[in-house]
Amino acid sequence: MTKKVAIVTGGSSGIGRATSLLFAKKGYNVVSVGRNETELKTLREKTGSTEGTIAPKLIDLNEIGQIDKFVKEVVDSFGRIDVLVNSAGIIATGSIESTTLENWDKMMGINLRSVFYLMQRCIPYLKKTRGNVVNVSSVAGTRSFPNVLAYCVSKAGVDQLTRCSALELAPKKIRVNAVNPGVVISNLHKRSGMDDEKYKEFLQHSEETHPLGRVGKPDEVADLIYFLASENASWITGATYEIDGGRGQTCAR
Repeated sequence: MTKKVAIVTGGSSGIGRATSLLFAKKGYNVVSVGRNETELKTLREKTGSTEGTIAPKLIDLNEIGQIDKFVKEVVDSFGRIDVLVNSAGIIATGSIESTTLENWDKMMGINLRSVFYLMQRCIPYLKKTRGNVVNVSSVAGTRSFPNVLAYCVSKAGVDQLTRCSALELAPKKIRVNAVNPGVVISNLHKRSGMDDEKYKEFLQHSEETHPLGRVGKPDEVADLIYFLASENASWITGATYEIDGGRGQTCAR
C-alpha cells in the first residue's frame, strides 16, 4: 500500500494501453479499465517482476453503479489513489443534421459524463495523496472539424471540465490537466466503423493534415501524460496540452 496507484481508463488499446504500461514500468500499481477483456489480461504479462502491477478491470463506464463499486474496490485493494487518467473515448461521424440523439448520448456518456463522475468519486482519495488527474481530450476539443459534431463537443467539454475543476481543486492540492492529441494510431476509428482499408486511407490522409508529416504513436502521448502526473509538473494545473504534430495550427481540411 506504499506504492502509488494509478487508475487508467481505455486500457484495452491505444493511448490508455500505452499509459498503463508506462505507469507500471515507473513502479505504479495500475488499475487498467477497458472493454476488451482479452486485451486487458495481456497487459499483466507485459510487466516485469521489478515493476509495478497492472490489475485489469472490465467495467461499463456508462453505468454509475459500476463506477461506484469500482472506485471502492480500488481503495479497498490498494488503500489509495494517486493518479486518475481518463483515456476512454469513442467517436462516430455525424453532422448537426444527421447525428442521432442516441449517438449524441453515447458520445457524451463515455467521453464526458464518465470523466466527470470518475473525477468526482476519486476526489476524496486524491485529496489525501495530493494526487492529480490527466484527461485525454483531443485536437477536436480546441478546433472544429466537419461531420464529427458530437465528438468535438464532448472533447471541448472535457477541456472546460479540466480547467474549471483545476481551479476548484487547487486549494485541495489536486492538479488537473489534459492532453489534446491529433490522430494517433489506435482502435478508436476502427471501432467507429472503419474497415482496414478505410483506416489505411485515413492514416495516409492524416499524414498530409499534420504539419510534421505523420500521425502520432500512443507511447508519445503516454510520455506526456506521465510527465503531467509526475512531480516534474508540480506547478502545472488547468493546462490543455496539444500533442498533435501541429494539427491544431492548421485549417480544417
